[in-house]
Amino acid sequence: MGSFVALFPIIIIMIPVEVPMLLAALRRTLCLLSGLLLLSAPAVIAQDITKTLRLPQMSAIPTLDPGLAQDSSSIEVIEQLFLGLTDYDPKTYEVIPELAVKWSASADSRTYTFEMRKDVFWSDGVPVTAHDIEYAIRRNINPETASPYAYVLYILEGAEAINTGESKDFNSLGVRAVDDYTVEFRLTQPAGFFPAMAGLWTYRPLPQRSIEAFGTAWTEPEHILTNGSYQLATWEKGNQLILKRNPDYKDSITQQPAQIEEVNYYIIPESSTGLAMFENGELDIVGGTFLSIPVAEIDRVRREYANRYSAQPDLCTYYLGVNNEREPTNNPLVRKALSAAIDRKTLVERITKGGEEPATTFTRPPIFGSVDPKEGVGIGYDPEQARRWLAEAGYPGGEGFPTITYMHNTSENHAKIAQAVQAMLRRNLGINIRIENQEWKVYLKSTTQPDAPHLFRFGWCADYPDANNWLMEVFHPTKSTNRIRWQNSEYAQLTEKAMGSTDSDERIQLYRRAEQILNEEEAAIIPIYFYTSKYLVNPRLKDWYHMALGGQQIRYWRLTGRP
Repeated sequence: MGSFVALFPIIIIMIPVEVPMLLAALRRTLCLLSGLLLLSAPAVIAQDITKTLRLPQMSAIPTLDPGLAQDSSSIEVIEQLFLGLTDYDPKTYEVIPELAVKWSASADSRTYTFEMRKDVFWSDGVPVTAHDIEYAIRRNINPETASPYAYVLYILEGAEAINTGESKDFNSLGVRAVDDYTVEFRLTQPAGFFPAMAGLWTYRPLPQRSIEAFGTAWTEPEHILTNGSYQLATWEKGNQLILKRNPDYKDSITQQPAQIEEVNYYIIPESSTGLAMFENGELDIVGGTFLSIPVAEIDRVRREYANRYSAQPDLCTYYLGVNNEREPTNNPLVRKALSAAIDRKTLVERITKGGEEPATTFTRPPIFGSVDPKEGVGIGYDPEQARRWLAEAGYPGGEGFPTITYMHNTSENHAKIAQAVQAMLRRNLGINIRIENQEWKVYLKSTTQPDAPHLFRFGWCADYPDANNWLMEVFHPTKSTNRIRWQNSEYAQLTEKAMGSTDSDERIQLYRRAEQILNEEEAAIIPIYFYTSKYLVNPRLKDWYHMALGGQQIRYWRLTGRP
């Protein structure tokens, strides 16, 4: 492949400048050749591609242990291997049964009881029981396990104290196998959203006998025990992972097995290589959770593959955090002026170009508790109103307004967005902002300091489909990281009340009011857009759809014919 790289510049020099289309074709040809070379090893070629789904992953899959997973690649594969008590409807993201048959809550919504299916088995034929869930949660909350998502278990009695080392009393932990097929959870406070959390990977049952017998090696193909729609066949770390259909699996609702016989995940670090392989018929999907489509190629692929291209909503929001303690962004009028001066529609149409949706609220629809954009909550683009707010704050026409800092983590896309915002604020308000960038680890620390920049970009994606995961866990003044250093007692009371309420209508109204305070009255943050996932999908893949959280529900997809 090195020889192709060496020759390519020579070819370019020899091509007349009047033939840009030929240049583009040659560029795509080179990428296709790279993709062919990547798949030339016999181990990567599927034996029967008519029955094999071929998917890319950007990086090596770190773990198949549900208690240790925190990255999208691991979570994607874990979704195929392990069942959760609950799952999500792909259209509404409402909670539906998976390993559970049904569940009930106590009158005070502090105790949840799940009744489980009796027809689910580990891959060695042993039934999956409530004891496997109790074991998993005890193991994942143990600080020795170092589960990165242990905090999602803190809603259980005694969990936080055990995980932080304050207690070693595992009998105080709020989980109990009532019998073989009934598991009970005791919560620290009422939580109407708990059934949504119960489907997270950190809550999924684990095979105690395998973990105790093989330790960290329990997820190797020769040792792993799983209970999902697929089983692990091969795991060549850093290269590929192959799943085979579980012959004993039946869907909880349809009672149907998984439709595709084999799923191959290929590790492909470069998006351009993945796109070339798709165009050469070597992958069935590229984009979204399966290796993003290069931003520079979006316009082309939308034009050339209109019948294969799809932009699907992601449960993520791109926003600007605002330091609510530093001058001059400690003034709500200044924050409101900044928000109203940003033309989100132009930004997504000319900069991001991926079908993103302009946002004026934080919680991404259709998550429970989100606000329909048609309701008009938040601050939209209104440069005249922005100038009035800025003048009211004491800076007419931007006069006397100090230069403020806009920081983003290092990324070409983030840089382009920052430059667009910089131009909009200069044009609409007559103010200047200084753009800075930092590498991710340094950036995370910088944005938690009192002298954090005035503006800093972030994205938030759902862990579970409820506004509590957004409004409480991100911006509550004392019960979140609160990077924006914001204090609002009404907002705190609203989110706390919504967390404990069991009345769905009441919770919706409480969250609507919270969004109004956060984004409109206080403008404590500046929402920019709701994410989308851009895909190219092979026409032979039927019944495909995008899941915006957790892994993809591959068990419902079908393959027809050859690529």
